[in-house]
Amino acid sequence: MPTSPETPSAACGFGAPLRSQKYRELSPELDPLRIGAGWKPEDLSKPQVIIESTFGDSHPGSAGLFELVEAVRTGVAEEGGHGARYFTTDICDGEAQGHDGINYSLPSRDAIANMIEIHANATPFDAGVFVASCDKGMPAHLMAVGRLNIPSVVVTGGVMDAGPDLLTLEQLGMYSAQYERGEISREQLDYYKRNACPSCGACSFMGTASTMQITAEALGLALPGTALLPATSTELREAALEAGRQAVRLARRGLKPRDIVTRESFENLIMVHAAISGSTNSLLHIPAIAREFGIEVTADDFDRMHRGARYLLNIRPAGQWPAQFFYYAGGVPAVMEEIRDDLHLDAMTVTGKTLGENLDDLRASGYYEACQRHLDAWRLKRTDVIRSIDHPFGTDGSIAILRGNLAPDGAVVKHTVVPREMFQAVLRARPFDCEEDALAAVLHHEIEPGDAVFIRYEGPKGSGMPEMFYTTEAIASDPELGASIALITDGRFSGASKGPAIGHVSPEAATGGPIALVEEGDLIQIDIPARTLDIVGIAGERRTPAEVDAVLAERRERWQPRAPKYDHSVLKFYTEHAVSAIDGGYMA
Repeated sequence: MPTSPETPSAACGFGAPLRSQKYRELSPELDPLRIGAGWKPEDLSKPQVIIESTFGDSHPGSAGLFELVEAVRTGVAEEGGHGARYFTTDICDGEAQGHDGINYSLPSRDAIANMIEIHANATPFDAGVFVASCDKGMPAHLMAVGRLNIPSVVVTGGVMDAGPDLLTLEQLGMYSAQYERGEISREQLDYYKRNACPSCGACSFMGTASTMQITAEALGLALPGTALLPATSTELREAALEAGRQAVRLARRGLKPRDIVTRESFENLIMVHAAISGSTNSLLHIPAIAREFGIEVTADDFDRMHRGARYLLNIRPAGQWPAQFFYYAGGVPAVMEEIRDDLHLDAMTVTGKTLGENLDDLRASGYYEACQRHLDAWRLKRTDVIRSIDHPFGTDGSIAILRGNLAPDGAVVKHTVVPREMFQAVLRARPFDCEEDALAAVLHHEIEPGDAVFIRYEGPKGSGMPEMFYTTEAIASDPELGASIALITDGRFSGASKGPAIGHVSPEAATGGPIALVEEGDLIQIDIPARTLDIVGIAGERRTPAEVDAVLAERRERWQPRAPKYDHSVLKFYTEHAVSAIDGGYMA
């Protein structure tokens, strides 16, 4: 005779019925529909785990995730649960560069989070495992974890291998600019293109993808030591297997993300962000993630906590080594050990233990010795990659928030990649109303030392807040301009960007922020130590603050808002509902 589904009252023998079992009582169609999808009758009464991922053929960071999803599902089964696979793939900022596709990048974060919410709440699940790698997929999953608040474990998809001679993708912007200037041949450029991405995984530098993977572990939502593992490693598959097991344990225990992640968890994260010189895009993503946990994190929190913080990491783009070396040197736990005195060690984590207990367990387990074997193959010491707290690269973190009459609500600069001679400067304004025009001016030598290149109307409400990657690379790769001009924008930058770049200028031009009022020849004063960004002169002449204010008031009277860039599609919806970049650029 056919096997009958176990009744909901079975509840797995673990006390009160699980959430999924309550829904089985409410919906008589649920059991047959799941059986029709391949569930066995005996699976119906097990703890039910949604396995969300960005798997898809969209880019290397997501193309390799299916194997991890299957490892998670195996782990769930081994622990007595049943895993259901759901997919919402993401886009790649690299593939979207150079055309209007990049305008979809930031909006895609919120769209993915919304889709995960729909998946998990339209059908009952007792826990979730969330598998992602990259710039928007990873923060989207973290936002969803906070929003859903079901027992959850995050699996980070790891980092790709470096290519020949440790070639990594962020160098392509430099090589492309060199080709445009006639400095290298087409054959050389094609060689770099063919060899920059030799495996699946996130791009091998401390860009936004790597920073967001580290974010998951620093918040306590990923298993210790698992962020930024090499995507081709056996360790990553073992981590995914264990994440599946742990999700079932958490379901039985009822330990939820909001029980784990607190204000102190985000403070730990910001201290780690300072130590690794994390991406400026973190100031879009981390406040948006915190909001889903009911916690307020602001740009001022970053500025305050980065002051006096030690910057330790020798990983590209600010450092020497590809990102796979981060794990070789001990990963997030090694960074946390160095800044241990600055962390809340009693913060809870997804292991069910505190951060301090996790660090102690790793040290006793031989974890660091296993990592060191990878460094031994390169004849490196851990401190070649992660410096000790007593010998940092810098003592003021990596992020500064600038304010002034140009950015009353704030602007973001990653000062660890800014040439020292640009920390304090007065420059001539060269405003452009889109990136394409600014890039052409840089490449055709229309920009001179002492200029401040403005790219505006590229904020969340202006165009969806695309990256200004090609322009930053064109500037940074020019030996003369890289240390003598600045790029100032209400848009954002790639996590790979380096050089004198100031972004997230708020209020943005589309809402009438002062950046919309800048004219050719205005004098712009940058003072990173003082955290200021001001218009200090008009038409090349210094003026008093009162005189500048008067001129700006006159310009504001003449200024007319632009017609919305989009009259349909998700970009219309996003630009209408996005909050300021300085607040996280999420849809309100």
